Amino acid sequence: MAISLRVPEDVKTRIAKLAKAREVTPHAFMLEAIREKIEDEEARAVFQAEAARRLAKMKKAGVGIPAKEVFEYFSRLAKGETPVRPKPRKLP
Repeated sequence: MAISLRVPEDVKTRIAKLAKAREVTPHAFMLEAIREKIEDEEARAVFQAEAARRLAKMKKAGVGIPAKEVFEYFSRLAKGETPVRPKPRKLP
């Protein structure tokens, strides 16, 4: 399947420069960039689907950890502290 893509001149120039530095053709460089973007978006879709599944499971069970406690816990970890891990419990 052939696809025509209009690329602005400034983008063509940047592609050509980067492709030359990598010793590939501009065409190969663009295909790699498109493949990487597709993989990123597919991974994002999988991540979002898993997040939605887990949220639904949590809501159904009615058990979880309030976001404020999670953020406080990770904030303290990032500061090098050793906070007590918050426990899941019934949510209102």
